Amino acid sequence: MKKHIEYFDNLSRVLDEIREKQLDSIGKAAEAFAVALENGRNIFLFGTGHSHMLAEELFYRAGGLVKIQPVFEEDLMLHISASKSTEFERLEGYADKLFSDYSMKENDVIVIISNSGRNGVCVDMAQLAKENGLTVIALTNLNHSKSMSSRHPSGKKLYEFADIVLDNMGCVGDASVYFPEINKNAAPTSTSAGAAMLNAVVAGCIEKMLEDGFEPEVFSSSNVDGGDAVNEAYLNKYRDIIKSL
Repeated sequence: MKKHIEYFDNLSRVLDEIREKQLDSIGKAAEAFAVALENGRNIFLFGTGHSHMLAEELFYRAGGLVKIQPVFEEDLMLHISASKSTEFERLEGYADKLFSDYSMKENDVIVIISNSGRNGVCVDMAQLAKENGLTVIALTNLNHSKSMSSRHPSGKKLYEFADIVLDNMGCVGDASVYFPEINKNAAPTSTSAGAAMLNAVVAGCIEKMLEDGFEPEVFSSSNVDGGDAVNEAYLNKYRDIIKSL
């Protein structure tokens, strides 16, 4: 079998497993989103390295919830120094500054994204959030996480501090296609699977809010007629509240 076809087969299998095994958790996450928005609370998304792309996935996009607060910290992202971001994500205490800078409060929701769930910053953030009364949603790979030791002083991993766990059902190491010629795997599934799960949560949140009699705030595409006007109203409303707007 050609390797590009094998990758699609692997990804399809992952998505089928998510549909089979994760719908309850996705529904709980959707309800947590809805409750937060209905009560004027915030939804934060936080990930380091490549996981920050999933924090970005829900933010400021056509068909996305307006009141999404991504936690963007350049030292933990890849565009300044990819290798340094790996060092920073293991630093104990780094999460305290971010938690304070973003004014996270009781009854807010935070989605923390980490495939391994073992590094210091994401575990610190989960512990801080839990201690301060936020609803903690972990988007992680339980297969990988449970096979590794924690790098956090508590000895715990991300999923152990979470109220809701979204398992991306990936393989250990994430890369899903094996090349015997070089004895290495390539082609991860976590980003595609994670994006699908998060967008399912958004869809469920919107449905729940409508059932509860609330009108969800959803961005339009700026590339359809009338979209700019819709979005400008939201930008004016939230520009001083949502950091990255």
